[in-house]
Amino acid sequence: MLLKKYCFFLLAVIVFQNTFAQEEKSKSIDTLKIEKLEDVIISSLHINDSLQNAPASIGILSKKELTQNNATDITNVVNTIPGVFMQSSNFTTTRISIRGIGARTPYGTNKIRAFYGSIPLTSGNSETVIDDIDLQNINQIEIIKGPLSSVYGAGLGGAILISPQLSKNGNQSAGTSSVFGSYGLLKNSLNFSMDEKSGSLNISYHNLKTDGWRQNSAYNREGITIAGELFRTQNSKLTYFSNYTYLKGYIPSSINKESYDNNPKSGASTWVASRGFKEYKSTLAGLAYDFKINDYLNNSTSVFINYKDSNEPRPFDVLRQYTFATGARTQFSGAFKIAKLKNQFIFGMEYFTDNYNGNTFENLYKQNNGQGSLQGNQLTESDQKRHLYNIFSQIRSLLSEKLELQFGLNYNETHFELTNFLPQKTANEKYSYDGIFSPQLSLLFKPNQQQTLYFSASRGFSLPATEETLTSNGTINTGIKPENGYNFEVGGKFYFLNRKLYTEIAVYRMEIKDLLVAKRIGDDQYEGVNAGKTLHEGIEITLKHNWQISSFLNLNSYIRASVGKYKFKEFVDNGNDYSGNKLTGVPSNKINAGLVFSTRLGIYMNADYQFVDKIPMNDSNTAFSDSYNIVNLKTGYRFEILHNLSSNLAFGVNNVTNEKYASLILPNALPVGTSSPRYYYPGLPVNYYGSVSLNYLF
Repeated sequence: MLLKKYCFFLLAVIVFQNTFAQEEKSKSIDTLKIEKLEDVIISSLHINDSLQNAPASIGILSKKELTQNNATDITNVVNTIPGVFMQSSNFTTTRISIRGIGARTPYGTNKIRAFYGSIPLTSGNSETVIDDIDLQNINQIEIIKGPLSSVYGAGLGGAILISPQLSKNGNQSAGTSSVFGSYGLLKNSLNFSMDEKSGSLNISYHNLKTDGWRQNSAYNREGITIAGELFRTQNSKLTYFSNYTYLKGYIPSSINKESYDNNPKSGASTWVASRGFKEYKSTLAGLAYDFKINDYLNNSTSVFINYKDSNEPRPFDVLRQYTFATGARTQFSGAFKIAKLKNQFIFGMEYFTDNYNGNTFENLYKQNNGQGSLQGNQLTESDQKRHLYNIFSQIRSLLSEKLELQFGLNYNETHFELTNFLPQKTANEKYSYDGIFSPQLSLLFKPNQQQTLYFSASRGFSLPATEETLTSNGTINTGIKPENGYNFEVGGKFYFLNRKLYTEIAVYRMEIKDLLVAKRIGDDQYEGVNAGKTLHEGIEITLKHNWQISSFLNLNSYIRASVGKYKFKEFVDNGNDYSGNKLTGVPSNKINAGLVFSTRLGIYMNADYQFVDKIPMNDSNTAFSDSYNIVNLKTGYRFEILHNLSSNLAFGVNNVTNEKYASLILPNALPVGTSSPRYYYPGLPVNYYGSVSLNYLF
């Protein structure tokens, strides 16, 4: 019924668009310059070249949008994408869900694949972290919603593609910027870029600090990023990436309803007493070589390494983890003609190996005279290795000038090995999942350059995380298998008002089988089971408008909304039947809107609004977080000080109305002793920031 109503709605939009286009043709051209919304160019690794021609729902965040707030927290901008919900607490704990996929993950993000350029950011244990990369080092983010891209591994929730900032202007520039704000917020950045005929260099450094507004929530991160191109010719180039991050963030953890209502600044008592924190060093590096073999065939091949050394003292133990990942990816792309109609293809493969070593130790903080965590005797030690193979292909065939067909296929194999050394040495265990085929079929109809209609059907899968692959005694859980599901989507992309208004609509339905459920069996110990089915369906709408009010003033605005229905279709856990209940951890409805005023003098003002519906916090649906509304404001002035030296001054207020809300919830939290469950991570109250930047063009 939802799909039928949507098809009627799409038909009405097309009729309106065609009628309006005829009216526009009859009008005279205004003497003032009309700024139009340009086609959005997407990653070169796609088979399509622009958002308009992609038969998929892809959220795009440009460089301007990424830095539109205070350039310190990626959460605000990611949440402007309909169907995507990012929760964050004090930078140290984040969770991204796409169309409800990944909402029940206890901590962190999984079921979504992420890439920095052509380098995977998703580890072998299925965890994805995108926070380490500074916003100012990102050129664009693309979020593919649902398993629509066989090229990126057919992740169940989708894929996040982060394009590095590369110099392309043929000049040299240097810049510095500072952000300062409430609760001791301070971020300093330095950058230098150079672009020449044969290559380019971008190097940047940043340091981000905050005292935090809750107990035990100080945070410090610094990083350096180097990226660029070498040996650049008309037919080839070598791209290099490197990112080093050091982070130490104290963890206030979640609190119960009583503390949330009466003292949201408080942290969990045991985390405050132990001064629990997360600390790590991570290094990401890779090389990608692109070359044109001939007029019909191109190749892109990349190799990468990803190393992470982390230390996390927690009230119940001290966790030490080491991860070293290496991999390679090669992709051939090309074009050919059949009966004068152009066809394009992509074919390639990816290999990824991840070596993980985890150790736990006693935490003797109670014996440390109030000085916080103190590492004691070792409790456990285990090694796990994962080997992942992806073979992928995609073809785009133009059936006519207005109709095209796309077909993709991904094949995945995953093998892993486990060795426990403590509390006792066990034999090396080996296990592998059956090979998974993930097909994708799309039809795209483009009656003219102003409108596109598409239909897509695809299958995706999600591998269990490390803790879900183990039993309570630490051996491999051979009874668990990956989640999988089919996604059906129909959508439309339209330009109105002489390309000054862009509209995108998508409706989808996805059913997930073999639902992975992480059952808590200890303080930080979970066991995975496949426990049923979930249903995900909804509508997403995007409106973007550019209006040049006069030769002096320009207005950009947007409205993005998602209306979803996420529920357990079949779910029985510990004898409790939750079938028909709302899915835990995700709001059904979300709305974002924004205005950007800019003047010829360089003065500008931004205003953005977010509504988030109430969120079910447990599977039984007996507890919900409150819905909330957030308003953010920013104003600034861009100007030239001297020839080639420019500056940007800005001031902003976030959460203007001082709304009380939970920025992250812990799904299915359990009571501690006689206390109620600790579901809540309180969000920041009203807070202020200012920024200043200088940029010199050589």
